[in-house]
Amino acid sequence: MQSTLKHYVQKDRIHLAIIMDGNRRWAARHGVDHCRGHEAGAEALRRIVQAAPDLGIGTLTVYAFASENWRRPAEETAAMMALFRRYLDSETEALVRDGVRLSVIGRRDRMEPALVAEIARSEAATQWGDAMHLRLAVDYSARAAILEAARRAAADAGAEDFSARLAENLAGECGDVDFLIRTANDHRLSDFLLWECAYAELCFTPCLWPDFGEAELAAALREFQGRIRAAGVAPAVSTRAA
Repeated sequence: MQSTLKHYVQKDRIHLAIIMDGNRRWAARHGVDHCRGHEAGAEALRRIVQAAPDLGIGTLTVYAFASENWRRPAEETAAMMALFRRYLDSETEALVRDGVRLSVIGRRDRMEPALVAEIARSEAATQWGDAMHLRLAVDYSARAAILEAARRAAADAGAEDFSARLAENLAGECGDVDFLIRTANDHRLSDFLLWECAYAELCFTPCLWPDFGEAELAAALREFQGRIRAAGVAPAVSTRAA
């Protein structure tokens, strides 16, 4: 089945978004603290990043830390930021080797300067990767991103091209999301890529994020291939591979 997916990749690489949900529930289920759950989530991300290019993913945008997550206990948010820095430190070399470009979207003004510097180093080191574009959404809010994009569009463009500039500011080179997966069986977008997901196909799975792997990703992509994407017009084209 993977050969079919690989054929699909070569024809049309997609933009996949993932809401990586369920780390804390996984920790509770295994009788460990929340920090261990987030560590297991980072291990799952590593697996998916390794598998995704061969499964047809051109851009992978993952929800790593929502702006509203700052409301969690300070000890937990500090541990999550420390884990993020360790992830960058440990994974950048592998991303370069595998040709994966890394970008971080979201606010950086609430992060420690050392973490901001680590992000910049990782982005610079991986900037020439062409196998896949990995985007980590950290301290991210889609509503805030839309407001900021609208502010920039109003300042930079005349009324005649405001809409085009707004779309460019939001989606940029990555374009719209084709397929969004949310783990842990919650059925909502939670302020993630609201503009970019206007016509995305959605998949909600009960699998907790730390348990999500290549097999689960491949199964979701097979489901995506079988859907007909109409985007507001008569449904005539299927995503199925030829």
